[in-house]
Amino acid sequence: MKPRIALCLLALAACSDGPSGGGPPAGEVSIRLQQVVEGLQSPVFLTAPANDPRLFVVEQPGRIRIVQNGSLLPTPFLDLTSRVSAGGERGLLSVAFHPNYAANGTFFVNFTDTRGDTRIERFRVSTDRNRADAASAELVLTVAQPFSNHNGGLVAFGPDGKLYIGMGDGGGGGDPEETGQDPMRLLGKMLRIDVDGARPYTIPAGNPYAGRTDGQREIWATGLRNPWRFSWDRTANLLFVADVGQNRLEEINAVPAGQGGLNYGWDTMEGSDCFEPATGCDRTGKVLPVSEYTHSDGCSVTGGYVYRGQDIAALRGHYFYADFCEGWIRSFRMANGAATEPRSWDLENVGNITSFGEDARGELYVISQSGAVHKIVAAP
Repeated sequence: MKPRIALCLLALAACSDGPSGGGPPAGEVSIRLQQVVEGLQSPVFLTAPANDPRLFVVEQPGRIRIVQNGSLLPTPFLDLTSRVSAGGERGLLSVAFHPNYAANGTFFVNFTDTRGDTRIERFRVSTDRNRADAASAELVLTVAQPFSNHNGGLVAFGPDGKLYIGMGDGGGGGDPEETGQDPMRLLGKMLRIDVDGARPYTIPAGNPYAGRTDGQREIWATGLRNPWRFSWDRTANLLFVADVGQNRLEEINAVPAGQGGLNYGWDTMEGSDCFEPATGCDRTGKVLPVSEYTHSDGCSVTGGYVYRGQDIAALRGHYFYADFCEGWIRSFRMANGAATEPRSWDLENVGNITSFGEDARGELYVISQSGAVHKIVAAP
């Protein structure tokens, strides 16, 4: 399901300065993948509400399933299969629980509808904590998709309490509609909206085009090809964006979490290279990856998380990511604006890795397209 990604851990340019907040070097610990559950149908995401021990797993065909006390509950938390077009890069792609979910029971989903367009919708939980109220659906935002691929897919709350939406360039290969650098299009962008004010949402004052007419007000950052997965390290105040490459390079970016108006370069650039040399390749003002790898090492980057869990102290501060095709898992730590301590982990190959997940305690999980979820744990 995932887009293409490649790898060759190479620190390039300092996107930000900040403490890693890490513990001992990761080389002092061994880890393994512990299977939590299997039998899911094309799982693509995992998350949990704050202070909630349950795991919520998104299945691409349109269901959200709950893992409770180590068991997969038979009844879905939410079933949108009749409203979702699934297959390839389309489907139900993510869920985000409101930071105050315990009190307001509100969550948001990102899916491609039966026309293939992106929809962000708001739901509420029912009186049964393990069932959503499907009738509570409210449209927040819809974005027309010109092709079937590069839909982005992640909706997530940032440390500022705002809702972020990763939008791919609309697909087709090579950004044929030139959306990545067009501020009048929502495609190829990172969006940021406030869902706590007037419905369906309001524009945060800090958005670069707020109060302007030369760009869409929802835009937070531009120049993205397909930001399938992104995440924040709240300790170091960094936003990590893994952007899937086109012909040669897969990239991971790390930027200050509160810095809007950044340009990640697509389709002027692919990673640190020129993608359209005939039109010139001015790197001025462009975000350069802190890590990238070539397609000789993989096909599509699956972005992950910085480990901030409690169980494995030596991993704290290390960003984990994978390649969808090759199934390897690697990590690095940010220090003084650069990717350091790169490591390839010798782990069981669990197949095509569609996503990582994080539970309420900050422990990390690996989601496989084959239908299994594994937890990263310390090896004996």
